[in-house]
Amino acid sequence: MTATAARYLYLTRHGEATPDETGLTDNGRRQAVLLGERLRGAPLAAIHHGPLARARQTAELIGEQLDGVPLNQSEAAGDYVPHLPQREELPAEPADAMLGHLALFPAGERERGPGLAREAVARFTGPVDGTEPRHELVVTHNFLIGWLVRAALDAPKWRWMGLNHANAALTVIRYAPSRPASVLFFNDTAHLPAGLRWTGFPPELRV
Repeated sequence: MTATAARYLYLTRHGEATPDETGLTDNGRRQAVLLGERLRGAPLAAIHHGPLARARQTAELIGEQLDGVPLNQSEAAGDYVPHLPQREELPAEPADAMLGHLALFPAGERERGPGLAREAVARFTGPVDGTEPRHELVVTHNFLIGWLVRAALDAPKWRWMGLNHANAALTVIRYAPSRPASVLFFNDTAHLPAGLRWTGFPPELRV
C-alpha cells in the first residue's frame, strides 16, 4: 500500500489590482512582499499561480522573498466561476440576486469554470504520496479560494458564494490521510498593517 502524508495548502488572493486589472497597485506590491516575508518560515515546495497578470506579479513578488521556491503557472489557479447553481439549489429569498450577479461574468468564465474547478481540486487538494508532508502556495482569486474552502468543509456547492477573501490575506487548509480536511485559518491578514487590510472586500463587510 502506498504511503501518504499530509498536504498543507496555502491560499492567497492576489494583491490589490489596478482599476483595469492589468497589474498591481503600489499597495498590492507591498501586500505581496509582506506576505512573502511572512512565509519565509514555511517549508514551501512550490508556488502555483493563475495566468492573469495580477496573480503572476503577486506570485513573483512573494517568490523573491523566499529561497528558491519554484513558480508554476496553472489555468486551474485562474479566475473563473467554479460552479453555476440551479435556482433550486439556492435559498429562495436571495436566489434572484445571486443568479443575477453570476450572469454579469463573461460567458467564458462561467462555461469553463466548473471543469477548471474540478482540475483545481484534483491538483491542489488531498494528501500526497510519500511520507513527508508537503506545503504548497496557490496565488489565485477570490472565487477559487471560496470554492476550495467550501469543498474542505463539505458544504453545498453553491456555498462558495459569499466567502470573501482580502487581497494578500492567507488561508491554510490541511489534508491529512484518513481524516476530514481542516481549515486551519481563513483570511488572515496579521502580516499586513491596518492600511493594507481589507482591500478587495466590500465596505459593508469590513470589520
